[in-house]
Amino acid sequence: MKSDKIIAIIGLGYVGLPLAIEFGKLYQTIGFDIDKNRIKELLEHKDKNDQVLNTDFQASNHLYFTHKHHEIQKADIYIITVPTPVDKYKTPDISALLQASKIVGEGLKKGNIVIYESTTYPTCTQQNCVPVLETSSNLIYNKDFFVGYSPERINPGDKQNTLTNIKKITSGSTKKIAEEIDALYSSIITAGTYLAPSIEVAEAAKAIENAQRDLNIAFVNELAMIFDKLGIDTYEVLQAASSKWNFLKFTPGLVGGHCIGVDPYYLTHIASKMGYHPKVISAGRQINDAMPVFIAQKMIKLLAKNYLEILNAKILLLGITFKENCKDTRNSKVPQVAKELLDFGCDVHICDPIADKAEVKKTYQIDIFDLPETFKNAQETKYDGIILCVAHQEFKNISLPLLVHKNSVIYDLKGFLETKSSENITRL
Repeated sequence: MKSDKIIAIIGLGYVGLPLAIEFGKLYQTIGFDIDKNRIKELLEHKDKNDQVLNTDFQASNHLYFTHKHHEIQKADIYIITVPTPVDKYKTPDISALLQASKIVGEGLKKGNIVIYESTTYPTCTQQNCVPVLETSSNLIYNKDFFVGYSPERINPGDKQNTLTNIKKITSGSTKKIAEEIDALYSSIITAGTYLAPSIEVAEAAKAIENAQRDLNIAFVNELAMIFDKLGIDTYEVLQAASSKWNFLKFTPGLVGGHCIGVDPYYLTHIASKMGYHPKVISAGRQINDAMPVFIAQKMIKLLAKNYLEILNAKILLLGITFKENCKDTRNSKVPQVAKELLDFGCDVHICDPIADKAEVKKTYQIDIFDLPETFKNAQETKYDGIILCVAHQEFKNISLPLLVHKNSVIYDLKGFLETKSSENITRL
């Protein structure tokens, strides 16, 4: 790969920013985002997602940021890393992907390469995105410009499995372009690359990675529902089963986030369009989507069992991000638990010491508290129930007796409390 190639990263979120940083260490790189506030923050070497440190910005000395469309038109290679969520009907929303394709297409030149990293369904790149590139550029695909797909494997909040030490799948629209794209990524990915035989194979591989995880979690979530009826502790069962060398160690809980809770819908979407209606994948999604209601109703039952009034019961939910030690609240299922409890007439408080309060308010219309505010609230009136939703490190040192009265209910979804320490503690 020639070092004089100019790379433009389109979208500077959890995926795009780390990628721009790494490429910016070796190549002239343009980091582009339509969010002017995001660009202002990055120009000041600040990352609200806490993925990139000031030293990382300094090391990426060939990188600059912009929100201006015309500034990316000097690029030779465009890498698109925009969000691909689902809408309220669980239908794939590729509007950002198509918008990014249009922006890139307007400045596309002969010989340019466009690489997509955004998770999507198999065939989307060539059937949905390429036509937008052709229309907006007036160029011909695989003659004037070329396309690749290299699915992102970013794990938000993970400080060990980072971009450069996770093997990268690559692909291209021709054999030559595929090899060029593979060489490009090989120059920054120390863990190596895997060159897929086609763009569709690369798209499908990404989709099934998260669908597989979703199904495994759905299995243990269903087990948790069964063992709840039998009065058996799920974590004790899983611990016993884990004594076998090949038992897969998954735990029950809420399944949110931008990947596991979303990607299976992209797979079922394209399957349905082809006339096949997936049964196993859809069943897994139904089970995991039902967990917020199951958890809220379980809390109501526990309150009643402890002779506590349900109406106006003061309930504390610990954590609102989609996973532990991560600021990402996208597609979090905790707000659904809160809504269900509110429907029962409970007084619900949510504490999260690392989530962005303004972002949560904007996205979910929910006010959240930090730890000092939570303890202050408990001084006025002790909580009747606590649900440990997210296993943030900060929560492991909390003195729960300071927050509750003697009959309070503690419902541990993450299994980091010893049930033997109190008869009022229940694990999912």
